[in-house]
Amino acid sequence: MGQNGWVTSSAPFPTAPRGEFGYDRDEVERALAVARERYENFDNASGGKRLTAKSIRHTAFTMRKKGYSAPHVDAALERLEDAVAVREQEERIAQIGRDEYLAETKDAARAILKRLERGPGQRFERVSAFQRGYSVGEVDAFAERIDSFLRGKAPMTLREARGVAFTSKRRGYSEGQVDLLIDAVVDVMLAIR
Repeated sequence: MGQNGWVTSSAPFPTAPRGEFGYDRDEVERALAVARERYENFDNASGGKRLTAKSIRHTAFTMRKKGYSAPHVDAALERLEDAVAVREQEERIAQIGRDEYLAETKDAARAILKRLERGPGQRFERVSAFQRGYSVGEVDAFAERIDSFLRGKAPMTLREARGVAFTSKRRGYSEGQVDLLIDAVVDVMLAIR
C-alpha cells in the first residue's frame, strides 16, 4: 500500500484464496486509477468528476476467480472513503461554519431517529408478495442498534454500518429505502467522529 491507502504497482492486493471468488482485477485497477486522479485533484474537480465519500461507498466490482481479495480491497476503499469524508467535512465547514455544520449533522440524526420511531415491521415500505426485499426482522433489529447508537446508549463502528447485510425475503422491506437510511447513518457517523 502506498500513501493514503493507494495500491502501488509494486504492492498489489493479494489474490482471493484458491477456490474463492475475488474482485475483478481490471475493474479494481481502473476504479482506483480514476479515484487516485480525482483525489489528487479534489480541490479542482467539479460536477460529476468529483470524488465523494458516497461514490466510494457505492463502488462495486464483478466477482471472478483469481480476483483480488475482497476484504483487502474493501479495507482500502474504507480508508479512501474516510480520507475523502474528512476533506468534504473541512470544505463544508469552510463554506458554512462549524456551528451550521453541526446543526446539519444533528438534523440528519434526528431525521434518522424519526424514521426509526415507526414500529417494528412498519419502518420501511414492503415489496409485493411476488418480490424479495430485506428481511424485516433483521432490518428492525439493526434499526434498534442504530437508535441506541444515535441516542448514545450503545457503540457502533463505521465498519458495522458499512458492512451490514440482510437476508433476502419475500414481502421484505424495500432495499432502496433501507440502503438510503444506512447511507445517512454512515454520513452522520463520518461527520461526528
